[in-house]
This record gives sequence, structure tokens and C-alpha cells, in this order.
Amino acid sequence: MTLRLLRSAPDRVASAFDAAVLQATDLLSVAVASLPDLAPDDTITIGTDLLIVTHAERDATGVAWRVHCRREP
Repeated sequence: MTLRLLRSAPDRVASAFDAAVLQATDLLSVAVASLPDLAPDDTITIGTDLLIVTHAERDATGVAWRVHCRREP
């Protein structure tokens, strides 16, 4: 299925073993009308990037999903 979405990839700083680790993240915004059901472990392919859904929640208005993803190497 082809979807329209907005992708942002903010880097997140996490800590591991008393060191700061820079972690790439992917955050997608997708209209609920285009994708009524979304669950963890669903996959989304953008170009050559395979993203795996870790968490999805509706935005404050309820019309779009805020989808947190991890990249599959």
C-alpha cells in the first residue's frame, strides 16, 4: 500500500554504561484515515529504509498517527 506521510529523524541522546550514546530515531505522521489500524512490529518501507513500528499513538486531534520506529539494518 502506498501512503503519504511526514518523516522526521531526530537524533536522541541515550545513556549506556555511563556514556552518552547518539541514537537515530524515526518519527512518522500518518493520517488515520489512510491507515486506520497500526500495531507494534508493523513495517514501513521508505526507499531502501525498512522501519519497524515500536509505538503508535494518535495526535491530540485524533486525525493522525505519531509513529515511533526503529530502523532495521
